[in-house]
Amino acid sequence: MDKKIKYIAIEGVIGVGKTTLAKKLASRLNAKLVLEDFEDNPFLERFYDNPVRYAFHTQIYFLLSRYKQLVELSQEDLFYNYIIADYIFEKDKIFAYLNLTDDELKLYEKITASIEHKIRVPDLVIYLQSTVERLMTNIRHRDRGAEKSMEEVYIKDLNEGYNYFFFRYKATRIMIVNVSDIDFVNNEQDFENLVEQILKSEHSPIEYFNPSIKKASK
Repeated sequence: MDKKIKYIAIEGVIGVGKTTLAKKLASRLNAKLVLEDFEDNPFLERFYDNPVRYAFHTQIYFLLSRYKQLVELSQEDLFYNYIIADYIFEKDKIFAYLNLTDDELKLYEKITASIEHKIRVPDLVIYLQSTVERLMTNIRHRDRGAEKSMEEVYIKDLNEGYNYFFFRYKATRIMIVNVSDIDFVNNEQDFENLVEQILKSEHSPIEYFNPSIKKASK
């Protein structure tokens, strides 16, 4: 692996498999694993049922929860050589711009501006990109209670928001991976191909990896 890379963050839309990949990669590297505590948000299920009413409550809870968790990463951990996280702090803005009203967004931006400079930036971000159809299939398959009322139009808007954000992301090195036609959860070869790309010795500021093309060429 590139010796400059010690902190890797996995990102992507709900249902893309970022947490599963983070866990598997952390196990491979014996890394410190940082997982988002989304299940602890008391407003999340109410937000899915009534987005207009609970968007701001949900967003602020996530913002402060993510800040509290990630600000601790500014201290080096002597027990681990690597850190693997299943989110980045900046991703919070995708949801904010999608769900908040103008007045709520102004307040949100004031709070964010006062704290975001204290957050450690990952050395490499892996953005897992997928189709809406595949994402909805994954969401239905895992059958989480809070996600049962989630509509396809919301995932479509969220997917577009993620693509817009990460295709313009310049805070650190980023690898954009098309995972629409692979299964790194159940197919070990798909996982190994992805790991090979992540652990290679050099990374450019922005890279694209389409595993399905690699599979087709064999």
